[in-house]
Amino acid sequence: MTTDTAELAVDVRGLRKRYGDVTAVDGLDLRIRTGEVFGLLGPNGAGKSTTVEILQGNRARDGGDVTVLGADPGSAGRGRRSRVGIVWQDESAPAELTVRETVRHFAGYYPTPRDPDRVIELVGLEKKANARIKSLSGGQRRRLDVALGVIGDPELLLLDEPTTGFDPAARRRFWELIRMLADEGTTILLTTHYLEEAEALARRLAVIASGRVVAEGTPAELRARYGTRATVEWTEADGTPRSERTDTPTRAVAELTYRFDGEIPGLRISRPTLEDVYLRLTGQDRQDRHSQETQR
Repeated sequence: MTTDTAELAVDVRGLRKRYGDVTAVDGLDLRIRTGEVFGLLGPNGAGKSTTVEILQGNRARDGGDVTVLGADPGSAGRGRRSRVGIVWQDESAPAELTVRETVRHFAGYYPTPRDPDRVIELVGLEKKANARIKSLSGGQRRRLDVALGVIGDPELLLLDEPTTGFDPAARRRFWELIRMLADEGTTILLTTHYLEEAEALARRLAVIASGRVVAEGTPAELRARYGTRATVEWTEADGTPRSERTDTPTRAVAELTYRFDGEIPGLRISRPTLEDVYLRLTGQDRQDRHSQETQR
């Protein structure tokens, strides 16, 4: 990607991080434009959370150049760090306080926070504002974590698996919040295992495996570039369902049209999904096939 560095909220080049003999991040390159929603996808252990921690300034790196909002997060002062919000995978709120007390307390850490009651409403906890955190369900605690991530009105919001434990309604409400923040100009980095979520929210995606970016682009670009095979399904004259995976679905349909002399019973063409592409890029499709063959 060729982008002027002045347009970048995040600029990562050759990032490396090791834990003993384990390489968590291995020469990762990442560039996120100011104001965009960017999705970072990868299996457990691929280096996503470590990368987020380094961007936030909470973990030191072993190598590479990292710039976040124009500064190195490893040496940035408190003022610059206050411009970055984060939602960790783990809960961060004290159990004995109420929701309102907690959000108001965290608002005091920032120079220009959002209105606490408005943030509580945005994450759908207005009816639980006076409830103690220890009484909340897991999904409600996760919503509170999101509230604490956005209370400071950050220029950059880092979201590390933010909707784990959400029910479908809560997840949709979270999506609305992210779209609102994006419309206001907030730059957002989202890591998630929910491919539907990544496709719904992110303008661009990067897939990482073994600490490296293996593919990057819009969801449509990734499907076009790496999702080569379509599936053509039809029904034979005797009622037997058939299917064929092919790189040339148009040709397959033309051959079937000729064979059936017109209308093809039960014709259905399905293109590779983002999930198909993701599994292929991370090598998990091969693992699934090997597991299936072993079970046979």
